Amino acid sequence: MATRTTTPLGAPVWIDLATSDVAGAQAFYGTVMGWDYETPGPDYGGYINARRDGRYVGGMMASDPAWNAPDAWTVYLHTADIQATIDAAVAAGATNCIPAMEVPEKGWMAMLTDPTGAFFGLWQPTGHKGFEAYEEAGAPAWFQLTTTDFAKATEFYTTVFGWQLQVEADSPEFRYSNAVFDGTPLIGVMDGTVIPGLDRSTWNVFLGSDDVDKTIELITANGGSVVRAAEDTPYGRLAAVTDPTGAPFNLSSIQA
Repeated sequence: MATRTTTPLGAPVWIDLATSDVAGAQAFYGTVMGWDYETPGPDYGGYINARRDGRYVGGMMASDPAWNAPDAWTVYLHTADIQATIDAAVAAGATNCIPAMEVPEKGWMAMLTDPTGAFFGLWQPTGHKGFEAYEEAGAPAWFQLTTTDFAKATEFYTTVFGWQLQVEADSPEFRYSNAVFDGTPLIGVMDGTVIPGLDRSTWNVFLGSDDVDKTIELITANGGSVVRAAEDTPYGRLAAVTDPTGAPFNLSSIQA
């Protein structure tokens, strides 16, 4: 068990859940993922940090009905200059949904939609460096951009964030590349045009599990649902699920 202390620029640095049931989400992920929680204080609008074994794994906040959006996880990419990144993203076709905003003593955040419609965040750390547990049970394990326009998406993220892409598969039936940072793949980009019913691009969070099938049993016993049953793949045993209010996430097997 290692604590992550640095994150490459342009890579996922944080995740958080906007939920219509904060108390229910705390109970669900506490049971399913072994999380406990820390509230920074009244100056942070009820925001909650989730921890696993004392280390940050993500955050939670109440969704605002005015957003008119389903409960969902958001992936934040690491930047050292949030306004410069926003400017570059907008110039490359993104929409700036929430301008740069300082979170006192923690960092700067912003929200954008990429040119293919995928919603994501930016995080420029000051006091809060992002998630600390990674690639282990109950922690973020992988991130995937499933896109309706593979060429446009890859051009955008390589231009704005400097991603180095490694092709894993390139056929009409399955097109997939990994974004590699310092020799390590940290993000997958999948051509979603082969997925029936996919009408917009999405960022997807994978949480680690040391037993995916048992975790699915816990999920369904605690009000969650299975979207795609567990299956063995070259990348481990994977499944797609939702929490009790419908926020989607994925499971990825982790070797103990």
